[in-house]
Amino acid sequence: MKIFFQHKYLWVIAGWMVATSVLGGLATKLGPWYFSLIQPPWKPPDWSFGVIWTIIFILSALAWMVAFNSRPTQSQKNTINVLFFVNGFLNVLWSVFYFRMQHPDWSFVEAFFLWGSVLAIILVMWPIRRVAAYLMVPYLIWVTIAMRLNWETLVLNPGAY
Repeated sequence: MKIFFQHKYLWVIAGWMVATSVLGGLATKLGPWYFSLIQPPWKPPDWSFGVIWTIIFILSALAWMVAFNSRPTQSQKNTINVLFFVNGFLNVLWSVFYFRMQHPDWSFVEAFFLWGSVLAIILVMWPIRRVAAYLMVPYLIWVTIAMRLNWETLVLNPGAY
């Protein structure tokens, strides 16, 4: 019976990872508006974002699985599930605001909620299994970098949104 539940969680976790990745990718539209923006000189090349996000989602899925395999209480499992689904929603929403609606100002504000959702996952996982929390740290670092990039893009492009 225990193996069945682990497989069930694996499918839920994989589904979250794939759905968030696909929906975020569909919301990311690199068109004339995006290419007209002045970007900070330190911005990573566009191709690297997909690689970075893939690594982050794999690490996140591993963190989720490690936490679930560490015998958390049902309440902790429920909290982790809710936090990951909220995080996936916020992740996709950022792309919708920035790329689809062309509002980097809205995405910048929303990024604070995204950052907070990653921090909340880390804090909930910490007492369950620290390695799971550590696996989420690259996500927190990347969202911090993305927030800085978002801010600098706003400063360099007043009135472009």
